[in-house]
Amino acid sequence: MNTMTLWHISTGEFAALAAAALLVGFSKTAVSGANTVSLAVFAAVLPARASTGVLLPLLIVGDVLAVATYRRHAHWPTLWRLFPAVAAGVVLGTLFLVWAGDTVVRASIGLTLLLMTAITLWRRRAAVQDEEPDAVVTRAGRVKARSYGVLGGFTTMVANAGGPVMSMYLLSAGFRKLGFLGTSAFFFLIVNVSKLPFSAGLGLIDGRSLLLDAALAVFVVPGALIGKWAVKRINQLLFERLVIAATVVGGAQLLLR
Repeated sequence: MNTMTLWHISTGEFAALAAAALLVGFSKTAVSGANTVSLAVFAAVLPARASTGVLLPLLIVGDVLAVATYRRHAHWPTLWRLFPAVAAGVVLGTLFLVWAGDTVVRASIGLTLLLMTAITLWRRRAAVQDEEPDAVVTRAGRVKARSYGVLGGFTTMVANAGGPVMSMYLLSAGFRKLGFLGTSAFFFLIVNVSKLPFSAGLGLIDGRSLLLDAALAVFVVPGALIGKWAVKRINQLLFERLVIAATVVGGAQLLLR
């Protein structure tokens, strides 16, 4: 990546990135799927590959804030079930980035998000989703967890788009609002930190991109605070609908760009 292009952004473009950074914080503490809108904004302002390197440190800032807020609500059996498959997905995503260009990256992630949303909606219509997570995970089996884990690892490495995939998994597993947020907070903090050496090795993160991150990180914090305030006022049904809607919007934006 030629990181000099990151400094050729206009005031309006920086404002768009700042708004997207604020949405990163909001998505981490309120509506996870909203993060796909931030992904689309970064990919629109910056080259698609370069945008993943700039966005990753901002996501980690949001992850730290989310863990601090919801650390007591994480469901660790689900996390341990997912991590091995996610690691395999991250490796596959790294290999894909070596080969793929911007257009292929955008199209593949957009199609994946829309496909996972459709699958989740179909499953939610076919089964009652109000059971406890332990029971649902046991009944769904390891194949489901591994499938979502590999796909989540792949999409988070390719375009920081693992959030919607894991959102679909957690919703399909019947997680309630706080359990959903606590489990996803720890999941993405661990996964995103583990991606740093891969992204740096691909040239997606360097000194120039980190300086831009430093300027944008201040907008993540108020977004997280707004999300913490808002999530207390969102009921479970509305929460799930917002997550799904945000995923559809993000996937469509990537395909239409």
